[in-house]
Amino acid sequence: MENKFGKVSRVSICAGKKDGKTILEDVSFTAPYKIMTPFEKENGGIQVMPLCASAGIMSGDLQEFSYQVRQGADLEVLSQSFEKIHKMDGGEAKRDIKVNVEKDSVLYYYPQPVIPFADSAFESTMEIQLEDKSAKLFFLDVISCGRTAHEERFLYRKFASKVTIYRSGKMIYRDNTRYEPEKMPMEKIGLYEGYTHVANLFLSELEDGKVMSEIAERIWEILEMESECDGGVTKLCSGDLAVRIFGYRGQKLQQIAEKIKKLWADY
Repeated sequence: MENKFGKVSRVSICAGKKDGKTILEDVSFTAPYKIMTPFEKENGGIQVMPLCASAGIMSGDLQEFSYQVRQGADLEVLSQSFEKIHKMDGGEAKRDIKVNVEKDSVLYYYPQPVIPFADSAFESTMEIQLEDKSAKLFFLDVISCGRTAHEERFLYRKFASKVTIYRSGKMIYRDNTRYEPEKMPMEKIGLYEGYTHVANLFLSELEDGKVMSEIAERIWEILEMESECDGGVTKLCSGDLAVRIFGYRGQKLQQIAEKIKKLWADY
């Protein structure tokens, strides 16, 4: 795809561990991005937040993100606000994300929900490499139907997101989401089923497979208490958990995801 802006927007972050604390070993970025000073966590980890001077994603945007989590590091990646994919008069935007999590480290990938505006088209690919079972990952992705307050419910042209996770070089998870509302019954069974937001979560296996079964049961309990949401938990062949939750508000799905994250992190 031709990039009419003439350059690719890039963010590259490498986190390592020094004196018992996670630090940023290397950071680079290009306009419109920059990186805030990390927030320190009580356990010695850090939270990083890429900031964007743009109003959102525009037609022709090409973005490349890279996250490297060195051995022993604890990194949480956040975003500054809901991500807006703006109306496009033809064309589309693309993003590519590469992640590498080394042994005995953990990555929380925890961005804000995505809002695809009417007539927008966006495609994202994300590849995550976990070095071995000691490399931990908590992943969250929330996608809305559009700007419901503007009566833009499923009026975007395309939203595509492919997430592939490998452990020790072997693929353990793939989510290939591709929505084209003009061609698909987005409100019907098998898709959004009348809801406006969907959250996808991945929780990597902890040391004991029995523990993951306990976490799955606890997640079911959390979901059953939420009357305005619906969802389910799947224990994968690899021992990891995949969770999908439907709701009517992005903030509500984030609140549920926060409970699940804390549950997983405390085990």
